[in-house]
Amino acid sequence: MSAEPASDQLVRLADRRGVATDYWDWQQHHVRVPASTLVAVLDALGIDASDDDAVARAHRDLDDAPWRCTLPPTVVTRAGWTPWVAVHVPHGTGVALHVELEGGGRRRVRQLDHWVEPSEIDGELVGEATFELDADLPLGWHRLVAEVEGRDPQDDPTASATLVVTPQKLELPDTLGERGTGLAAQLYQVRSARSWGIGDLADLREISRWAAADLDADFVLINPLHASDPIAPIEPSPYLPSTRSFVSPLYIAVDEVPELDGADGLTRASVLALAAEGHRLHADDTVDRDAVWRVKSEALELLHRLPRSADRQADLDDLVQARGEALVRWARWCAIAEVHGATWPEWPEELRSPTSPAVEEFALEHADRVDLHLWLQLLADEQLGATQAAATDAGMGLGILHDLAVGVHPEGADAWALPDVLARGVTVGAPPDQFTQKGQNWSQPPWHPTRLAEAGYAPYRDMVRAILAHAGGIRVDHVIGLFRLWWIPEDQEPSAGTYVRYDHEALVGILALEAHRAGAVLVGEDLGVVEPWVRDHLRERGILGTSIVWFEHDDAGAVIPPAAYRELCLATVTTHDLPPTEGFLDLVHVDLRDELGQLTRPVEEERADEEAAHRLMADALRAEGVLGDDESLQGAPGVRALHAYVARTPSRLVAYALTDLVGDRRPINQPGTHREYPNWSLALTGADGRVLALEDVPRAVAARDVLPRRA
Repeated sequence: MSAEPASDQLVRLADRRGVATDYWDWQQHHVRVPASTLVAVLDALGIDASDDDAVARAHRDLDDAPWRCTLPPTVVTRAGWTPWVAVHVPHGTGVALHVELEGGGRRRVRQLDHWVEPSEIDGELVGEATFELDADLPLGWHRLVAEVEGRDPQDDPTASATLVVTPQKLELPDTLGERGTGLAAQLYQVRSARSWGIGDLADLREISRWAAADLDADFVLINPLHASDPIAPIEPSPYLPSTRSFVSPLYIAVDEVPELDGADGLTRASVLALAAEGHRLHADDTVDRDAVWRVKSEALELLHRLPRSADRQADLDDLVQARGEALVRWARWCAIAEVHGATWPEWPEELRSPTSPAVEEFALEHADRVDLHLWLQLLADEQLGATQAAATDAGMGLGILHDLAVGVHPEGADAWALPDVLARGVTVGAPPDQFTQKGQNWSQPPWHPTRLAEAGYAPYRDMVRAILAHAGGIRVDHVIGLFRLWWIPEDQEPSAGTYVRYDHEALVGILALEAHRAGAVLVGEDLGVVEPWVRDHLRERGILGTSIVWFEHDDAGAVIPPAAYRELCLATVTTHDLPPTEGFLDLVHVDLRDELGQLTRPVEEERADEEAAHRLMADALRAEGVLGDDESLQGAPGVRALHAYVARTPSRLVAYALTDLVGDRRPINQPGTHREYPNWSLALTGADGRVLALEDVPRAVAARDVLPRRA
């Protein structure tokens, strides 16, 4: 991509649309974004900036756009605020405004005596009337409706708008207490004797019960359970799903499907034979999702063919009613993918739009397959609900904390089902940083900021609601993406991207509103390059940040003592993008990145820097009295000391990685790689390097004895 500098008018246009024209990189170098990047990103936003004339037209369009709509598409406010709403009507025309409240009721909105000069739009004068919303509007999703003199509201789709009233601050649940400790685990890693080659929702239930009883845990934080493709090859990364609104059927515990209880002898025998095949998959030290799905899908299809009782059909109908068109589109996408493959841009043209008559016709012709995928979501929903109930019944203050991925696969179900609110021609990623020095391309289409607002943020809201349905909270991966995302033009390196800003007041506020309604906590992964005010905003809204001990340094580079950690955060020793702590202390990540060609400087230099960081950490641990003068940072003593260090922080949540508790050493993920490393596919192993079954986890944890002593 050319490094030609951008003109002043192009820079101003990009600034108006929230596209960064410069930034500071991880080495504190000032980078000016080239014109070619700005043009490509603006094009993805639907703005032609290909030459000076186009830029000039784009400026005029931005000036005129608010005046062409009676109301803005969405207004997001906070409880207690009294924002002004501009209403645009033909100059001199009378107008009134009212709120239709969620759940019923109607309230007039007061017009202010505030003069605004009319503007000429398409040869006609358009005036602006100003209204002020009441401070005591209830939390929720409402409608603003403009009553324009002499005009039928049905003739003006912009005469009504979504109004969202969000909480000022999300309060922590009363069930949490002063401090919540928990377990962080990759569910697919933890396989029991009864599961089929992958940790499933029944295993998660048992993990929760054990963690509550033996570790006094308040929560279990797990990887995203978002659904991937319904056919092989199945994407291993839980952070590159086909959809974020539905659950991967891979996690269904087949032996707990209600239909199995009433199955005939032949069906039951067939399922038991498939179960034996699933159990044999445990012999491998990697999780083979394709093999797991082959046996699970066959068993589930057998159970799906059984006659369905009226009560069972009612259960499914209730779920479809609750989840609406989104669930129907998901099931249809799965059925089409089974016939034409999971890459929807390669489907017959008439099937590439979810609203086409051909899709409706296909769904009717393949009604049984569509019903299968609806039913699979019913099973997942039921088992998720049972797992959350079991966790809280066992005494957990929160239960299951789910993980929300940044985005979705560019050729997956959401990209097909939500074409109007996802940007095209760009992907999401991250600029180069210390740990991924070539940057990252996550191959995900971003939300289109303007179109998402025009949709009333409904797709975003519905996704959040779906995850919160059976959860004590959500960890939002790369929460900075609610403020700005790194957009990379297609076919370019990650370093050729730039930041695009979002309406964080809307995105964060809606997240807080839905969590408030669910009685859940929110944890934002606010690592990496973060503008300081962003953390202030998250704290103000009651959203916890994330503190990883290795990244907590002051401006001078000194290790921050435990007492100086943030209170409103989740503190941990490690994260899934770092190796388990023993491996990290032995620099396995440096050797791995060198082997994979990911370093941008000599490996000796990289190793020396890491060793220096470890010496600083050892000094901090000794100063805190959690590591003896004669103890090494390597091995179990180092892991124990680091866990004790984090336990001394005032952080409201503290999580301990299951891999650290059992002595696993292998990185679960190496950022910046795809097929070069078995990312997200390694089974849990113990300190001896052997695969560890769920039944053996309590003994392994007890033998390691690296957790801080309970009072």
